[in-house]
Amino acid sequence: MNIIIVAKPHAVPQTIDLGCWRTRLKCGAILGCAALACALLGVSVAYSVAGPKTRTLAEVRELREQSEARLRELEQVKASTQRDLDALAVKLGALQAHATRLNALGERLTRAGKLDDGEFSFSEAPAVGGPEEPAAQIVHTAAPQLTDSIDELHQRFVRQQAQLEVLENLLLDRKIDSDLLPSGMPVNTGYISSYFGGRPDPFNGASAFHSGIDFDANTGADIHSVAEGVVTWSGTRPGYGNVVEVDHGNGYMTRYAHNSQNLAEVGQRVRVGEVIAKVGSTGRSTGSHVHFEVWLNGKAVNPIAYVRSQRKA
Repeated sequence: MNIIIVAKPHAVPQTIDLGCWRTRLKCGAILGCAALACALLGVSVAYSVAGPKTRTLAEVRELREQSEARLRELEQVKASTQRDLDALAVKLGALQAHATRLNALGERLTRAGKLDDGEFSFSEAPAVGGPEEPAAQIVHTAAPQLTDSIDELHQRFVRQQAQLEVLENLLLDRKIDSDLLPSGMPVNTGYISSYFGGRPDPFNGASAFHSGIDFDANTGADIHSVAEGVVTWSGTRPGYGNVVEVDHGNGYMTRYAHNSQNLAEVGQRVRVGEVIAKVGSTGRSTGSHVHFEVWLNGKAVNPIAYVRSQRKA
């Protein structure tokens, strides 16, 4: 079998003899190469079409695995946090039980000391306040409800400590003559406008400590000594303005500040209820009032128990 190929008019025809094995071999090789080229082209086209989808699926699988890993880590953190909260809850319960025992102890001490009704109440929280000094800020990091409970319990312990201190002093002071023990308010009329302890500074709003109790009263009202004693200071002090200080013996001293006028003189002996100054607003003051402090053994203490106590007849 022959194949005749005429390329151009008047050209010599080319004859391919298919009966020759060499010719058949060449034709087979050419057809094989063409088939291989078509196959490679098809594979290339298929990869170009399917490649982006395959890569996207791989990325999705990788993100899913990362998400599952983060979820496992979160579960571990949650379990660890729950264990910590459970431990804190157990500790909180123990502290609450201790606070209850302290309350019971305080009540027994009050009865054992035979204090008069109204002289000391362990069920009432003493007012806080103090000198005007910056106080450190404390930040709690815990679950909000548990943090509130711990904060409340902390305040209970602080109040109980102050109450027990005052109660101890009152029991010890049974040996002191009634007239020498500070008792009652330094003014006849007025109300407590600021308590002993921490408070915002009235001028700049910063956290500060207030070392006494402020009694709001009219300018010129009488300020009287809350106990018998000797005047050790009558003059001015920075921040206090006009001040009168009375030493009552047995470690007690009382201070009356921001006076419009000091009447008592140094060395003068004063009796219970004797007028020693007039209410004013001198020194670091926002208005007419008397700043009242009680000092015991060189340390300012919360005056509230002494203010609320009643002198024995």
